[in-house]
Amino acid sequence: MVAVISHTTVDCRDAYALSSWWGTVLAYEQDPEDPNEPGHEECLIMSADRRHRLLFVEVPEDKRGKNRLHLDLRPREGTRDEELARLLALGAVQVDDRRTTDGRGWVVLADPEGNEFCILRGEAEIARTTS
Repeated sequence: MVAVISHTTVDCRDAYALSSWWGTVLAYEQDPEDPNEPGHEECLIMSADRRHRLLFVEVPEDKRGKNRLHLDLRPREGTRDEELARLLALGAVQVDDRRTTDGRGWVVLADPEGNEFCILRGEAEIARTTS
């Protein structure tokens, strides 16, 4: 017997706003049978194939300290730095720059509520530098 992950839950102050932001970042969609609306205390978004789900749940307390669990993102197209520029334009904030002079590494960002996540190089970008 094993368990499977149903969804990843993110505590937040505004479930609708944060689920909308992440939906744009990841091109995730809402459940058409249970759409998210302003004021909902729980908002779910999911990948197009419905295999990965993020649930945003409103909590009264503010985030304190570094996340113990975070998402690592890779661009589907383009480079890490192009994706970094897109995420910053959407409202992410750069927290730390862990890129190295050889092009490896990652950038630590925070979403509009301060939850950290990382942007890595995309698969195509990695393949270009290893061939």
